[in-house]
Amino acid sequence: MDIIYLHDLRIDTVIGVFDWERRVRQTVSLDLDMAADIRRAADSDDIEHTLDYKAVAKRLIAFVEESEFQLVETLAEKVAAILLEEFGIPWVRVRVNKTGAVRGARDVGVVIERGEAGA
Repeated sequence: MDIIYLHDLRIDTVIGVFDWERRVRQTVSLDLDMAADIRRAADSDDIEHTLDYKAVAKRLIAFVEESEFQLVETLAEKVAAILLEEFGIPWVRVRVNKTGAVRGARDVGVVIERGEAGA
């Protein structure tokens, strides 16, 4: 299994459970590790034969900017679903980081894996 990754994709969104969090936009950071078989793309040197990470980034930026979830868990699940369903990725690891959410911690968030590795 090959992995195409996109790390530290920073997106401003409404996220959180507290009243003040519903009134402001906060930055979340996404780290994505996406299963892919890159052999055909490597042989052809053609973007049509690989996962277009720019298209992935554009889709997720649009989605996350418009979302208003309370939990980072929900955001992570929705992002994973988009990747699996819309981009045909067989396996993905999604890390959602909500920097500064807890005093004394540099960052906090969730990491989920969905799909089947090696599929």
